[in-house]
Amino acid sequence: MLHLGLGAFHRAHQAVYLQRLIDAGDARWSISGANIRPDLPEVIAALQAQGGRYTLETVSPAGDYCYEPIDALREVLPWDPELTAVVARGAAPSTRIVSFTVTEAGYYLDARGRLDLGFAELVSDIDRARRGEAGSGGEGRGTTIYGAVTAILRARRAADAGPVTLLNCDNLRHNGDRFRAGLLEFVERAGDPGLLAWVQAHTTCPNAMVDRITPRAPAELRARVQAATGRDDAAAITAERFIQWVIEDRFVAGRPAWERVGVEMVDDVQPYEEAKIRLLNATHSCIAWAGTLVGLQFIHEGTHDAAIRQMAYDYVTDDAIPCLDRPGQPSPVDLPAYRDVVLDRFGNPAIRDTNQRVAMDGFSKIPGFIAPTVRERLAAGQGIDSVAMLPALFLAFLQRWHRGSLPYAYQDQGMDEAVAHAICDAAAPVAAMCADAGLWGDIAGDARLVDAMRRASGRVARFIQSRS
Repeated sequence: MLHLGLGAFHRAHQAVYLQRLIDAGDARWSISGANIRPDLPEVIAALQAQGGRYTLETVSPAGDYCYEPIDALREVLPWDPELTAVVARGAAPSTRIVSFTVTEAGYYLDARGRLDLGFAELVSDIDRARRGEAGSGGEGRGTTIYGAVTAILRARRAADAGPVTLLNCDNLRHNGDRFRAGLLEFVERAGDPGLLAWVQAHTTCPNAMVDRITPRAPAELRARVQAATGRDDAAAITAERFIQWVIEDRFVAGRPAWERVGVEMVDDVQPYEEAKIRLLNATHSCIAWAGTLVGLQFIHEGTHDAAIRQMAYDYVTDDAIPCLDRPGQPSPVDLPAYRDVVLDRFGNPAIRDTNQRVAMDGFSKIPGFIAPTVRERLAAGQGIDSVAMLPALFLAFLQRWHRGSLPYAYQDQGMDEAVAHAICDAAAPVAAMCADAGLWGDIAGDARLVDAMRRASGRVARFIQSRS
C-alpha cells in the first residue's frame, strides 16, 4: 500500500490495522508512506531516522494507558516538488492500493459534487496535468490529491503496472464515489482521454468509514513514552482506545485480510457512514464551537459541561436519529447506544483533544455534516430547533474570528475569507449565513431555516452570557 498523508490519524488507524495483521502472522502487505506537500518535516525526518517505526499510546475513558510499537510503515518516502519517489512507488506493479487521508476541504468539491475551480491550486494542477509536466521549471507535480494521483496513474499506465484500488481514509460522505467523480473530472479537464479510459477500466474507489479520535501529540508525549517503554521516540502518537473501520469490499487488485483483525468489510457503507458523520463528527464540532465560545480549551471540558452536553445530546436525539432510523428503514447501528458511546469517548480527559483542532473547516463541515439533517427534517415537515443550534454556534464562533477575538488561529480550507467577513458584516448575519449556497445548497434562504437559526442564535447568546 502507498499511503498519502502521513499525519497522526493514518498512523493511529490504517497502519495499526495492518500491524495487527502482521502480528497475526500475515506479513504479505506493508505500507509506503509519503506527503504530497512539504508538511510535517520534523515528523517525516523522525520516521525516516527510525526506519518507519513509532510508538502508539492509547488511552481508555477510564484512564488506562497502553503502548505498542508499530512497524507496518516500512518505507517513508522523501518529498520533492516533482513527487519523484511517490510517483515511482505508485507506478510499481507491487503497489496494489493507493490510500490517502485528506480533509473534507481537500477534495475541492462544490455543492453539486463538481470540482470547485475557484481554488487557484486546483486550477494550477489541472493546467500542469494538461501540459503533461513532470515538474519542469520547478513547478512540481501539483499540490492537490487529484494532481498527485493523476501523476501516479499516468506513470502506472505507461509502465503497464496493472490495476490499482484508490482508497479514501477520511470523513467525506460517500468518499470513494465523490473522489472518483472528482478524479475523472480532473483527468477529463486535463485533456487526456486515453488516461480517462484507463482509469475507468483499471481502478476502483471503495467508500469507507474511519473512526478514531487522534489529537495532536502533546509536548509531554515523548517523555511519557520513554518513561513507559524506554524508547526515545520522536514520532510517537496518542489516540483513544476505540477504533473502527468499515469498507466496501470493492478492491480491483487484492487487499489485506483486514476482516481477520476487526475491519468490517461490507456491501454498503452508507448507514455506518451516516451514523458516524452525524452522531460523531457533527457533535464533535458542536462541542468545539460551544466550548471555544465560553473559554474552554479541550473537548473533554465541553463534554462534561452540562449545557454543552445537552446541546449535543438534543441534536442527536431530536433530529439526527429520526433521520437515520425511519419506519421501514431501520439502521443497522444501535443509534442511541452509539450516541452514548460517542459522548463517553469525547469526555475522555486523557485525550486532551483541543477545540482548536476540532473547530477547523466549518465551511466544509456545515454542508457535509449538518446541512443533510436540516434538509431531511425540513423535507419531512419536521422541526429543526435542535440541529439549528450547531450552525448558530458556528456563526457566533465565526463572528469572533471576524473581530479577531478567537483565542487561537482558525484554519478553514473551505472558507472564502471575503465571503465569511461579508456574512459577519451583514445587517442580518443570520439571514446572510442562511442564504449562502455553499453552506446550504438547495435550502439556502429557506424561511424555516432562517427562523430556526434566529431562535437558535438567541439561545446561543444567552448561553454565552450566562458564562460571562
